Amino acid sequence: MHPFTITKASDTTEALEAGGRGGRYIAGGTTLVDLMRETVERPDVLVDITALPLHDVDRTEDGGLRIGALVRMAEAAAHPAIRDSYPVISQALELSASAQLRNMATIGGNMMQRTRCTYFRDVTADCNKREPGTGCAALNGFNRSHAILGTSDQCVATHPSDLAVALAALEASVHLMAPDKGRRTIPITDFLLQPGSTPDREQALQPGELITSVEIPALPRPLKSGYLKVRDRQSYEFALTSAAVALHIRGGTILDAKVAAGGVGTVPWKLPAVEQALIGEHPSARLWHKAAGHAAEGTHPLRHNGFKVELLKRTVEQQLRTVGGTS
Repeated sequence: MHPFTITKASDTTEALEAGGRGGRYIAGGTTLVDLMRETVERPDVLVDITALPLHDVDRTEDGGLRIGALVRMAEAAAHPAIRDSYPVISQALELSASAQLRNMATIGGNMMQRTRCTYFRDVTADCNKREPGTGCAALNGFNRSHAILGTSDQCVATHPSDLAVALAALEASVHLMAPDKGRRTIPITDFLLQPGSTPDREQALQPGELITSVEIPALPRPLKSGYLKVRDRQSYEFALTSAAVALHIRGGTILDAKVAAGGVGTVPWKLPAVEQALIGEHPSARLWHKAAGHAAEGTHPLRHNGFKVELLKRTVEQQLRTVGGTS
């Protein structure tokens, strides 16, 4: 492991000052410490932010929810307001990792986790995400687990977060604070960046910027939601495909639909064509099949992951059926 120093911030101002000088924020450390151990990440200074007042889950004035960046994944999954209003988030969190990791990992850290691409984590392999300009070994290597949406000739690594898929479906936003004490809010679909020609830049963060919370907007009620994760083994595995679905159904008509997929994109992948195919329609097996057919639009499978195209459609269809029923 590369030598480093660590400092504990007692308040937000102290943390931002240290971050502005190039320090890397750390809380649970469940991803960053692993990457440091593998020498993929080599920060010189870590800034422990666990003492910051970012541990709350609150209702917003318009009826949405704001989840502090330092809320543990296990705490968020079990929180009554989240379980009752947005079960898709609780389910995504509970399917994300082992109980031990969920007890340590934070919401903000989950947004910052990096891909599980084996070439990224192998420091002897070519990887534009780890070392820009070296190439992408996955393009011509074994790429069964890699992305079929949002790829470029620079990178085809999937985004690993289950939580981010649920948040993308719900059109959540990320609240940020900069070292100059400036605050801003950015949609999560803009916060997480597709690789394009700069695969090493994964989040739309400014130097030293700190995630303070994630906000889920108030959505029309009643709202049914849920998360489905398809993987090679039942426990402690990353998604081959996943689907986050939230439906507002009143009087037998779908008035609003939120759908996103994971395991298939370089970022959590919103599915607007699926959503549009649902709105104004009546729940039925035929509708779920037809709408899910749009999920694979724009896919670009690689040599070993073409199976994901059909699996994605089936995953979305299954979760639409589970959440919406067939009445």
